[in-house]
Amino acid sequence: MMERTLIVDIDKATWPGPGIRPLFPRSFAGGRSAYDLNIPAMLMMIGYLTTPTSSTGVSLSEFWAWVRYLAAISEDESLSLTNSFAELDAHQKTILSDDFGMGVPMLWLSEHLSLEQIVDGRYFMQWVAASVGAAQRRTAKRGPNKTPDFVARDTAGRWHVIECKGTQSGSEFSERQLGTKGPPPTGGIAQKCSIKFPAGHTGQRLVCGLNITVQGGTGSVLKIVDPEPDEAFEIGTNHLSDAKEAADRGVMSRALRMAGFEVTAETIASPFGRKPGATREVSRKTKQMLDSRSERSKRELRDNAERQAVFGRQFQGRTVSLTLPRGVRVNERQVRRVIIKQGVNRDILEALEHGPVIEDSAEVQNSSWAKLIGRSLIENDGLSARMHIGQAFRSELILEE
Repeated sequence: MMERTLIVDIDKATWPGPGIRPLFPRSFAGGRSAYDLNIPAMLMMIGYLTTPTSSTGVSLSEFWAWVRYLAAISEDESLSLTNSFAELDAHQKTILSDDFGMGVPMLWLSEHLSLEQIVDGRYFMQWVAASVGAAQRRTAKRGPNKTPDFVARDTAGRWHVIECKGTQSGSEFSERQLGTKGPPPTGGIAQKCSIKFPAGHTGQRLVCGLNITVQGGTGSVLKIVDPEPDEAFEIGTNHLSDAKEAADRGVMSRALRMAGFEVTAETIASPFGRKPGATREVSRKTKQMLDSRSERSKRELRDNAERQAVFGRQFQGRTVSLTLPRGVRVNERQVRRVIIKQGVNRDILEALEHGPVIEDSAEVQNSSWAKLIGRSLIENDGLSARMHIGQAFRSELILEE
């Protein structure tokens, strides 16, 4: 089994007191506990989260995580990096830390909070703010005014706001990344409370910090806290449908892109322009661009010469086989090839071919693809991992000798 032990440290004292929401989750255990982290599942989550939602063109992250980071994991029982990866230059170390800092906690949270939809916080804010006609209080990509990394909806309809951090610079630096409540608040604490949901729909508001250690060290530690809330962009009960639409579009767009339908992915994510925050009132020039994009989307869905059936005839997408430049030792085996399968439900593709541009919220709620989106679930079996997004999307990562 390609699993590594991860220490999860949950500071229960940062949650509100008894009877005050959000309550400390029953699926969480306060203090330190060990978690068996499956590496293929982690790599699959990193690849999913780093796939852009609403931009076109070749994704620099496409298949990157599975190839690059497979060789980064040491053979220690605990999660740690090989010495060669730990000696990367500062810029490359930051990228690795950011990617691991997202993938590891989101995999753990997806399992322990039964997450159904995970969407980028920036995309979510842009879509909802435009839908309700409100100005966004936080729009920056970095710094204390950035939007939270992720917004996620669980199977019970509760919304969670999550900020993720990762570092290789030690526990003290990891604590600084998590931040303090101030005043003024700093670090992740200053960034994670920028969205407030109605009572009854409010989930956890978490800051997660992953301290990644090097081979031979004490092992990596994931710390999770829930600090006091800050001023927030508030979503009223009458706008929960806009929040659900943002999550549906963000998840479906990412799934389409992973399966190779890039133009259709952008059409779903940003139906009124090149950005998700574009309004319905468009200029003649923008309308021409949208009409042209719609036709290209239809051709993309119709011309399936490069697409194939995956996971049976019900899913269509692509299978990619990547031969590694040199074998990577995984436990007692040498992995020399990585196979990635990604497919979207054929019923969704056929429906989108007839009308890829879906503008109204009612149409989204009644569309076939929105109905088929369900819980995001990653399963693992030794040297393979499988992702399910309801009945809408399937993905599989297989490591071969």
